[in-house]
Amino acid sequence: MNGFAFSITARDGAARTGEIVTPRGPIRTPAFMPVGTAATVKAMYPGEVAALGADIVLANTYHLMLRPGAERIAALGGLHRFMNWSRPILTDSGGFQVMSLANLRKIDENGVLFRSHIDGAAHELSPERAIEIQNLLGADIVMQLDECVALPASEAVTEKAMRLSLRWAERCQRAFGRPDGRALFAIVQGGALEDTRIESAKALASMDFPGYAIGGLAVGEPQDVMLRMIETVEPYLPSERPRYLMGVGTPDDIAKSVERGIDMFDCVMPTRAGRHGLAFTRFGKINLRNAKHADDVRPLDEKSSSPAARDWSRAYLHHLVKAGEILGMMMLTAINLAYYQDLMATLRAAIAAGRLSDAIGEIREYWARGEARS
Repeated sequence: MNGFAFSITARDGAARTGEIVTPRGPIRTPAFMPVGTAATVKAMYPGEVAALGADIVLANTYHLMLRPGAERIAALGGLHRFMNWSRPILTDSGGFQVMSLANLRKIDENGVLFRSHIDGAAHELSPERAIEIQNLLGADIVMQLDECVALPASEAVTEKAMRLSLRWAERCQRAFGRPDGRALFAIVQGGALEDTRIESAKALASMDFPGYAIGGLAVGEPQDVMLRMIETVEPYLPSERPRYLMGVGTPDDIAKSVERGIDMFDCVMPTRAGRHGLAFTRFGKINLRNAKHADDVRPLDEKSSSPAARDWSRAYLHHLVKAGEILGMMMLTAINLAYYQDLMATLRAAIAAGRLSDAIGEIREYWARGEARS
């Protein structure tokens, strides 16, 4: 594809580090994408997100089609100009949100009919409309529309949803075409059924997408199930294409998934936790609501890349959180996103040096110490 390419620069077992090239800049992999669902990473300026090390952010088709509307954003110059973010953007197709948030009325071969969770208005989302919306937004990486079933689900329900998602993938591919510098990613479905996942991966691989996502995980299943599905699918995905594990997750989930060959991640966890007083650090999770921080003059983490973690005391952060101050949400969000970007940089460097297993062991050792020893 012109203007969109992926290269692998180093391997360590199944793990790899590399770079996705786009006209709006490179994406270093493995990459964590901060979630900017409604054209904003909550509590953060775009420049701050970039300064912390994010090469790409995620926005969501479902939310933006409802408010302010894809056509409106297009008329205002596209999503990049609208949110003042010059780097790449990936848009989720909205399938997961339609299934989990909307008042779903009907799902069939054509698409889904649903009512908005905002005002109850009726909407239709077909594979073609999902692509049209993402094209109007101007996303650099576009996702196919898929049917995502909640786990646990019966074998019959899971297989039916997977095969519908395959047919929708074909329709999305036809609707998207091959525009220069932009890419459409397919989504492997199949719940926790190994044979169904393999069938999905093989079929999608034969369709030659520029990238492949693994969907339908991180929905409450045990970690060992998630990891087993990654191991099941990985051999059937083209090794020269980026792999994206959708909606994951915890630092431990990310590290173990990188170890198994995943290149891209997104999750609301760091931003949501920050808004609720929870900090992610190399010491593990620290709850700034706890009274023990009220008189603690130490910084949260003097080695963090975030000034908020280095230059203010734990006592001050505790005060902001307890007082419900907006600044506390902003600072803890920045601290958490900095930790995730630092984590990805550590994993990339470890893969390049051939010491990923050691690096993951060190990360887990720090987290095992817990808040009480931080």
